[in-house]
Amino acid sequence: MGLMEGAVTIDGVRYDGVGVRFRGDKSYQLGLKRNPFTIKLNHSNSEQNHQGHAALKLSSALRDPSLVREVLFYEIAGKYMPASQACYTKLYVNDEYVGVFINIEGIDKPFLQSHFGSNGNPFFKAGVDYKQEVESTCKQNIYGSLEYEDNIECYKGNFEMNSASGWAELQELTRILNNEPIKIDRVLDVDHTLWMLALNNVMVNLSSYSGNHSVNYFLYRDNNGRFQPLHWDLNLAFGSYKNTGSGSDLDLKGLQTLDPLLHSENPYKPLISQLLKEPLYKKMYLSHIRQIVDDNFTHGEYEKRAQELQGMIVVPFNDDRNKLYSLDDFQRSLRETIGRKSKIPGIAELMSKRARFLKDHPELTVKAPAISDVLVQGRGKFENQKLTDFRITAKADYFPRRMLIYYRFNDTDPFSMMQMNEDAVSNLSSGSKAFVVTIDGKTEDAVLTYYLVAENAGAVAFAPQNYYSKPNVVKLSDLNK
Repeated sequence: MGLMEGAVTIDGVRYDGVGVRFRGDKSYQLGLKRNPFTIKLNHSNSEQNHQGHAALKLSSALRDPSLVREVLFYEIAGKYMPASQACYTKLYVNDEYVGVFINIEGIDKPFLQSHFGSNGNPFFKAGVDYKQEVESTCKQNIYGSLEYEDNIECYKGNFEMNSASGWAELQELTRILNNEPIKIDRVLDVDHTLWMLALNNVMVNLSSYSGNHSVNYFLYRDNNGRFQPLHWDLNLAFGSYKNTGSGSDLDLKGLQTLDPLLHSENPYKPLISQLLKEPLYKKMYLSHIRQIVDDNFTHGEYEKRAQELQGMIVVPFNDDRNKLYSLDDFQRSLRETIGRKSKIPGIAELMSKRARFLKDHPELTVKAPAISDVLVQGRGKFENQKLTDFRITAKADYFPRRMLIYYRFNDTDPFSMMQMNEDAVSNLSSGSKAFVVTIDGKTEDAVLTYYLVAENAGAVAFAPQNYYSKPNVVKLSDLNK
């Protein structure tokens, strides 16, 4: 779709020569003023941006009477993996107030540069906005499921390429995922993928890979040759879209009790079924679900945040003459189902019972190891010889089978994995083990970033638990002081 040229004022700053168009196909409705917008600030001037952002993605919050689904989901997702930021904006078109919109950070060059240190590599969006015919020999209606196709042209009906090249790399990803999954960590950031799938499941985001059509996510191939999955279009999260691809739409109870292992046996969803065949990946995925629930839903933090978000916008929402829901619907939408036909569940109505269901689910009540006494050996007080490596020790209880260390020396590198050795330590309690590993420091200024994973027969645990945002960091020079 082409862009109309115009001007936009943001926070009192005027930008001329911008490009404006409506976005989406299903979310756009002819004659409706509350349609979603894309605004390209760099349409005429490639250097023009606002606070580093060259484009604005304005969501109309279709089928979200609460107006918090996208902002809340992105805030929670950002704790565990790369995710867009989202906020609210009052939108005026030709000086006419159109309403409150959600301003979502675009998955574009500035985003990719910020998170991955590059922006020109193969980059795809799953699903196409406008239906394209594919050859009869191609698999039909598979969307972004990542099933393998011999004919590379078949991918073009199911993905939009946002880079200069990359179809061969995308095909190779699907080949390895479906035919050689043991090698998948070479071409896919598996942990970020497990987080994406866990977030979709916990927050019942079925307008995604986890639902009927395997759409609304991006894949970006980083400088290490691994595709990075990224969420997109979250206005239908928290059960606003209800179809898993099997049977009719789920009712409220079905959404509340959505199987945490949904699609784990489905060959047409290989990103789920192939990854969860690997026992370690399955345990990591379930650990991620437990953590998302514990961090955000068990004690009601999500509801308090949803109320705060609504409090920010209640006045401009009420002033919006184009709003699709009443103020009463807006205020009730956190606790009650809205709409006789659409039946959009209240967020707390859905998630309070869903959190309890997941906490009690047999797959999620398995006792995980607890990691303790993580230490990095420093140079002795009277030792003259400097350390040249990192010696890390830790303990775990609840009958650990092994402990793994994930480490790197450069923030742009992927984590390498090494199995730690069992350490002969006396006076350990029953069911506990000690572990040790030595990692070559390479240089005297080496900085090691790492986290640990302890695995027993049924579960895994991470240390630190918030390893995505705050992994352990130790400098060899500090150990030698």
